[in-house]
Amino acid sequence: MGVAKALLVDDRRDNLVALEAILQGLPVHTVAVESGEAALKQLLVDDFAVILLDAQMPDMDGFETASHIKRRERTRHVPIIFLTAADRDAQLALRGYSVGAVDYLTKPFDPWVLRAKVSVFVDLWIKTQQLQAQSEVVREREAQWRVLTEAVDEATALLRSTDPDARDRAVTLLEQARWG
Repeated sequence: MGVAKALLVDDRRDNLVALEAILQGLPVHTVAVESGEAALKQLLVDDFAVILLDAQMPDMDGFETASHIKRRERTRHVPIIFLTAADRDAQLALRGYSVGAVDYLTKPFDPWVLRAKVSVFVDLWIKTQQLQAQSEVVREREAQWRVLTEAVDEATALLRSTDPDARDRAVTLLEQARWG
Protein backbone atom coordinates (compact mmCIF):
# COMPACT_ATOMS: atom_id res chain seq x y z
CA MET A 1 0.00 0.00 0.00
CA GLY A 2 1.42 3.38 -1.00
CA VAL A 3 1.44 6.59 0.94
CA ALA A 4 -1.56 8.91 0.71
CA LYS A 5 -1.03 11.93 -1.51
CA ALA A 6 -2.65 15.35 -1.63
CA LEU A 7 -2.65 17.31 -4.89
CA LEU A 8 -2.24 21.04 -4.27
CA VAL A 9 -3.27 23.26 -7.19
CA ASP A 10 -2.72 27.02 -7.13
CA ASP A 11 -1.26 29.45 -9.65
CA ARG A 12 0.64 31.27 -6.87
CA ARG A 13 3.76 29.55 -5.61
CA ASP A 14 3.53 31.26 -2.19
CA ASN A 15 0.07 29.76 -1.66
CA LEU A 16 1.41 26.29 -2.48
CA VAL A 17 4.26 26.75 0.00
CA ALA A 18 1.74 27.82 2.66
CA LEU A 19 -0.47 24.77 1.97
CA GLU A 20 2.53 22.46 2.21
CA ALA A 21 3.44 24.03 5.56
CA ILE A 22 -0.14 23.64 6.85
CA LEU A 23 -0.18 19.94 5.94
CA GLN A 24 3.29 19.24 7.30
CA GLY A 25 3.24 16.44 9.86
CA LEU A 26 0.15 14.74 8.46
CA PRO A 27 0.60 11.25 6.99
CA VAL A 28 0.32 12.62 3.46
CA HIS A 29 2.77 13.36 0.66
CA THR A 30 1.99 16.67 -1.05
CA VAL A 31 2.33 17.24 -4.79
CA ALA A 32 2.12 20.91 -5.77
CA VAL A 33 1.30 22.14 -9.27
CA GLU A 34 0.63 25.65 -10.57
CA SER A 35 -2.18 25.13 -13.09
CA GLY A 36 -5.28 23.13 -13.84
CA GLU A 37 -3.59 21.59 -16.84
CA ALA A 38 -0.64 20.45 -14.72
CA ALA A 39 -3.10 18.99 -12.21
CA LEU A 40 -4.84 16.96 -14.91
CA LYS A 41 -1.48 15.64 -16.12
CA GLN A 42 -0.49 14.69 -12.56
CA LEU A 43 -3.78 12.82 -12.11
CA LEU A 44 -2.88 10.64 -15.10
CA VAL A 45 0.15 9.21 -13.29
CA ASP A 46 -0.71 9.36 -9.57
CA ASP A 47 -3.62 8.54 -7.27
CA PHE A 48 -4.61 11.09 -4.64
CA ALA A 49 -6.50 11.01 -1.36
CA VAL A 50 -7.64 14.63 -1.76
CA ILE A 51 -7.24 17.63 -4.05
CA LEU A 52 -6.93 21.19 -2.75
CA LEU A 53 -7.87 23.35 -5.71
CA ASP A 54 -7.70 27.11 -6.15
CA ALA A 55 -10.98 28.24 -7.70
CA GLN A 56 -9.59 31.27 -9.50
CA MET A 57 -6.63 30.64 -11.79
CA PRO A 58 -5.73 32.02 -15.22
CA ASP A 59 -6.32 29.91 -18.33
CA MET A 60 -8.16 26.90 -16.85
CA ASP A 61 -9.84 27.90 -13.59
CA GLY A 62 -10.54 25.53 -10.73
CA PHE A 63 -14.14 24.94 -11.78
CA GLU A 64 -13.14 23.78 -15.26
CA THR A 65 -10.34 21.67 -13.78
CA ALA A 66 -12.77 20.03 -11.33
CA SER A 67 -15.19 19.36 -14.15
CA HIS A 68 -12.49 17.49 -16.09
CA ILE A 69 -11.46 15.57 -12.95
CA LYS A 70 -15.02 14.43 -12.27
CA ARG A 71 -15.52 13.26 -15.87
CA ARG A 72 -12.65 10.78 -15.70
CA GLU A 73 -13.51 7.35 -14.33
CA ARG A 74 -10.16 7.07 -12.53
CA THR A 75 -10.50 10.40 -10.68
CA ARG A 76 -14.24 10.91 -10.36
CA HIS A 77 -14.30 9.91 -6.68
CA VAL A 78 -11.29 11.93 -5.50
CA PRO A 79 -12.57 14.55 -3.04
CA ILE A 80 -11.95 18.17 -4.06
CA ILE A 81 -11.74 21.04 -1.58
CA PHE A 82 -11.92 24.41 -3.28
CA LEU A 83 -9.85 27.24 -1.85
CA THR A 84 -10.41 30.79 -2.99
CA ALA A 85 -9.47 34.34 -2.07
CA ALA A 86 -12.82 35.58 -3.40
CA ASP A 87 -15.17 37.09 -0.89
CA ARG A 88 -17.93 34.89 0.40
CA ASP A 89 -19.92 34.84 -2.81
CA ALA A 90 -22.59 32.15 -2.45
CA GLN A 91 -22.76 31.75 -6.23
CA LEU A 92 -19.09 30.73 -6.41
CA ALA A 93 -19.57 28.21 -3.62
CA LEU A 94 -22.63 26.76 -5.36
CA ARG A 95 -20.66 26.57 -8.59
CA GLY A 96 -17.91 24.68 -6.75
CA TYR A 97 -20.35 22.18 -5.27
CA SER A 98 -22.10 21.76 -8.62
CA VAL A 99 -18.85 20.59 -10.28
CA GLY A 100 -18.25 18.02 -7.54
CA ALA A 101 -16.43 19.70 -4.68
CA VAL A 102 -16.88 18.29 -1.19
CA ASP A 103 -16.03 21.63 0.42
CA TYR A 104 -15.38 25.26 -0.41
CA LEU A 105 -13.17 27.40 1.84
CA THR A 106 -12.53 31.11 1.47
CA LYS A 107 -9.23 32.69 2.43
CA PRO A 108 -8.21 33.44 5.03
CA PHE A 109 -9.23 30.05 6.43
CA ASP A 110 -8.29 28.40 9.69
CA PRO A 111 -5.29 26.13 8.97
CA TRP A 112 -6.40 23.70 11.67
CA VAL A 113 -9.78 23.29 9.99
CA LEU A 114 -8.07 22.54 6.67
CA ARG A 115 -5.72 20.05 8.37
CA ALA A 116 -8.70 18.31 9.98
CA LYS A 117 -10.56 18.06 6.67
CA VAL A 118 -7.52 16.73 4.80
CA SER A 119 -6.83 14.31 7.65
CA VAL A 120 -10.33 12.81 7.30
CA PHE A 121 -9.86 12.22 3.57
CA VAL A 122 -6.40 10.74 4.11
CA ASP A 123 -7.83 8.36 6.73
CA LEU A 124 -10.61 7.35 4.33
CA TRP A 125 -8.08 6.75 1.56
CA ILE A 126 -5.93 4.59 3.82
CA LYS A 127 -8.95 2.56 4.97
CA THR A 128 -10.03 2.09 1.34
CA GLN A 129 -6.56 0.83 0.41
CA GLN A 130 -6.65 -1.60 3.35
CA LEU A 131 -10.09 -2.88 2.33
CA GLN A 132 -8.95 -3.39 -1.25
CA ALA A 133 -5.91 -5.36 -0.06
CA GLN A 134 -8.08 -7.51 2.23
CA SER A 135 -10.54 -8.07 -0.59
CA GLU A 136 -7.72 -9.31 -2.82
CA VAL A 137 -6.63 -11.78 -0.12
CA VAL A 138 -10.21 -13.05 0.17
CA ARG A 139 -10.45 -13.49 -3.63
CA GLU A 140 -7.18 -15.44 -3.66
CA ARG A 141 -8.35 -17.70 -0.84
CA GLU A 142 -11.68 -18.27 -2.56
CA ALA A 143 -9.82 -19.30 -5.73
CA GLN A 144 -7.64 -21.68 -3.71
CA TRP A 145 -10.73 -23.11 -2.03
CA ARG A 146 -12.39 -23.71 -5.43
CA VAL A 147 -9.30 -25.58 -6.68
CA LEU A 148 -9.19 -27.70 -3.53
CA THR A 149 -12.93 -28.41 -3.65
CA GLU A 150 -12.70 -29.49 -7.29
CA ALA A 151 -9.75 -31.76 -6.44
CA VAL A 152 -11.66 -33.35 -3.56
CA ASP A 153 -14.69 -33.93 -5.78
CA GLU A 154 -12.54 -35.48 -8.50
CA ALA A 155 -10.60 -37.62 -5.99
CA THR A 156 -13.86 -38.82 -4.42
CA ALA A 157 -15.14 -39.87 -7.84
CA LEU A 158 -11.87 -41.72 -8.49
CA LEU A 159 -12.07 -43.54 -5.16
CA ARG A 160 -15.59 -44.70 -5.94
CA SER A 161 -14.50 -46.15 -9.26
CA THR A 162 -13.46 -49.76 -9.72
CA ASP A 163 -10.21 -48.76 -11.44
CA PRO A 164 -7.27 -50.31 -9.50
CA ASP A 165 -5.04 -47.28 -10.18
CA ALA A 166 -7.72 -44.81 -9.03
CA ARG A 167 -6.50 -44.66 -5.41
CA ASP A 168 -2.99 -43.58 -6.45
CA ARG A 169 -4.36 -40.97 -8.88
CA ALA A 170 -6.72 -39.66 -6.18
CA VAL A 171 -3.87 -39.28 -3.69
CA THR A 172 -1.70 -37.52 -6.31
CA LEU A 173 -4.56 -35.20 -7.21
CA LEU A 174 -5.16 -34.23 -3.56
CA GLU A 175 -1.47 -33.69 -2.92
CA GLN A 176 -1.19 -31.41 -5.95
CA ALA A 177 -4.24 -29.41 -4.85
CA ARG A 178 -2.92 -29.12 -1.31
CA TRP A 179 0.55 -27.88 -2.27
CA GLY A 180 -0.20 -26.37 -5.66
